[in-house]
Amino acid sequence: MSVVDRPDQPVPPDPAAATGTAAPAAAPLTAEERAELERLRAELAALRAAPPSPPAARRHGPVRWASVGSAVLLVLGLLLVPVSVLAVWTHNQLADTDRFVATVGPVLQDPAVQTVVADRVTAEVFAQVDVQQLANQAVDALAAQGLPAPIAERLHGLTGPLADGTRTFVGDKVQELVASPAFVAAAQQALTLSHQQMAAVLEGQSSAVGIQDGKVVLDLYPFIEAAKQKLVASGFELAARIPAIHPTIPLFPATTLIRAQTLYHLLDVTATWLPWVTLALLIGGVLLARRRRRATLVVGIGVMATMFVLALALFAVRGLVVGGVAESSAAAVSSAFDIVVRFVRAALRTLFVIGLVVALAAWLTGPSTAAVRLRGALAGGVASLRRGAVGRWLAEGPVGPWVHAHRTLLRTALVVLAALVLVLVDRPSGWDVLWVVVALVVLLGVVEFLDQPRAPDRAPPTPSTPDTNALADPQSPVRDGTSAPITVDRPS
Repeated sequence: MSVVDRPDQPVPPDPAAATGTAAPAAAPLTAEERAELERLRAELAALRAAPPSPPAARRHGPVRWASVGSAVLLVLGLLLVPVSVLAVWTHNQLADTDRFVATVGPVLQDPAVQTVVADRVTAEVFAQVDVQQLANQAVDALAAQGLPAPIAERLHGLTGPLADGTRTFVGDKVQELVASPAFVAAAQQALTLSHQQMAAVLEGQSSAVGIQDGKVVLDLYPFIEAAKQKLVASGFELAARIPAIHPTIPLFPATTLIRAQTLYHLLDVTATWLPWVTLALLIGGVLLARRRRRATLVVGIGVMATMFVLALALFAVRGLVVGGVAESSAAAVSSAFDIVVRFVRAALRTLFVIGLVVALAAWLTGPSTAAVRLRGALAGGVASLRRGAVGRWLAEGPVGPWVHAHRTLLRTALVVLAALVLVLVDRPSGWDVLWVVVALVVLLGVVEFLDQPRAPDRAPPTPSTPDTNALADPQSPVRDGTSAPITVDRPS
């Protein structure tokens, strides 16, 4: 006998309960089982009471040694960064004449330096030509020829102002000469010859430079000859009487030259490979680190810090150099110092920007909340650009699936290409680094935009075959789409 199952139908009683039989009870534990249970309870209580072991105790020896090696390599690399900068700059100034002229040449165009040179040349001109003495001799000659004494006396009183006026005239002409482009070009040519001689001296040919009283000196003869020709052409005929003189300006002690020769040979060897060794140390420290992203962040911040410290050191050296000269030459010396070290400062700014970029890249790829949100916002912005028809076109065409399959290779190639651009550019500036980084970010965004996997093929739905037996059964649940009643057989 069967009835239709309904929601309000009571659950049939348990047959065992209907017959009055009870369920079998659990068998009691034996002595061995109870002893095993007590032992397990004791071990569990001991484990809960024991303090947790620190994470460091579970580390293995090789991991610790790798971390120590990473720290050593990173410290050495960061210490060699400023040494590499100074070594390369010094070697370029000593070994490359064109770079030396490009560095020192603008010093002659500085107004403060031109004023000092003009004053020194004017002083040398009047040391050879005493205008007041010549004027007094001319008045005495006129008096010997019968010039009245009162007139001669008055003319002697005018020789002083005449000498002062002549000195002012000569000073103006010399200043005009020193500031002229022709003189600057001639001076740069003289610098080229001087640097070639200096390079010869550093290579061991000590006769190529002047040494007087134990000091290396700079000969002013080319400057005086140029000034003499300018004065004669301007109508100051007395300048033609200036003999061929060689006044000098002391540069540094001759003992410094010997040390400079040793340093030159050392720089010639180290300046080529020291930057690459520094880079290899930093990369090795990152690869050995347990947390490479954090090590990369340390490298970026460390490079920024070392460049800042080196900039402060240059500022301190500038104060010592300017403070060690006379007050009248302080302006010229400070300008000359700023011009000479301008390429060093440019290199410091460039490396500071590179360190900043490396640190930002390490931070952006990290797990911090801000970095994750920023990456999500950027990815969402790129994804919003390829929605709709653009996304379907990329998914159905060959471009999107190919970029998706090679996205890692494309990203790596773009980063390597950006690094090569910075390496191949001659003396890149901080702005060059920023433009390369901006271009890299844009290209990475293009790769992210084109990264679209192929759309899955949608097969048409297969119609299900109905069960003929079920359709023949009037109680079947698939006859006409309605649920058939479920019957439950009651015990008789």
